[in-house]
Amino acid sequence: MKPRALCGEKVLGFRKMKADIVTIFPDFFRGPLDHGITRRAREMGLAEIEVHDLRAFTHDRHRTVDDRPFGGGEGMVLKPEPIFECLEKLPLASREARIEDRIAGRATQSVILLSAQGERFTQSVAADLAKLERVVFICGRYEGVDERVSESLADRELSIGDYVLSGGEMAAAVIIEAITRLLPGAVGNEASTRQESFTAHGDSNDGGEFVGNASTCASNGLLDYPHYTRPADFRGMPVPEVLLNGNHEQIRRWRREQALKKTLLNRPDLFDRAQLDVEDAKILDRIKKGVRS
Repeated sequence: MKPRALCGEKVLGFRKMKADIVTIFPDFFRGPLDHGITRRAREMGLAEIEVHDLRAFTHDRHRTVDDRPFGGGEGMVLKPEPIFECLEKLPLASREARIEDRIAGRATQSVILLSAQGERFTQSVAADLAKLERVVFICGRYEGVDERVSESLADRELSIGDYVLSGGEMAAAVIIEAITRLLPGAVGNEASTRQESFTAHGDSNDGGEFVGNASTCASNGLLDYPHYTRPADFRGMPVPEVLLNGNHEQIRRWRREQALKKTLLNRPDLFDRAQLDVEDAKILDRIKKGVRS
């Protein structure tokens, strides 16, 4: 099957990110790439996504992409030859150069192997990938991928969670969604991407930087606070009064307390790297005392 290029006209003033997906199931991506922010980014010319059918790089009548593992064991392993041939047709720097550039903070490309053994994908990783000009995703299948792909082609392995999927296609779709929405211009109100769960930013100063916990919307590395919309009273369940009084300082304090409370309940591990100030510490101590009482 001929690779399918999915792109639009580039928006003046914005750069384009190119993403390549290497997979044995190219038709899987007909759905995930054609909806929401990913579709918007493509149509605006902010992202170009090309899906490469791995079987197009085989040379036998059965288009074989997998084989039994050396040393025995269950399952099948993706062969290295088709993957190497596919990536060798792409304009990529060497693996060593990509790793060196990443360490030096000047990376423009990355080849990512989706793997259960990879680094956990986070919002911080998404932000790093959104700065790149080209990202290649190798979707594993079956029991795994020949280790020489990781050793000689991929400069990074990523996992979207501590569980096992049958292949990397779903993970690739998740990661592409997460990074395309961070591309400048992809989301109508870019400030909203700085105010979500896991995002370590606060309010904006005159220089456009986000500092502190002064915003009524800041997450600062915690889970997001609860959101409400109209009607103000739905089936006897009213919106918290503090959100209706127009006092931004009270709203800020309430939202911060709710974010701290939700994080303590659902993801206490986030406190290890969250940006907390003295006020946060007092609120958190009060929440903990309330839980214990």
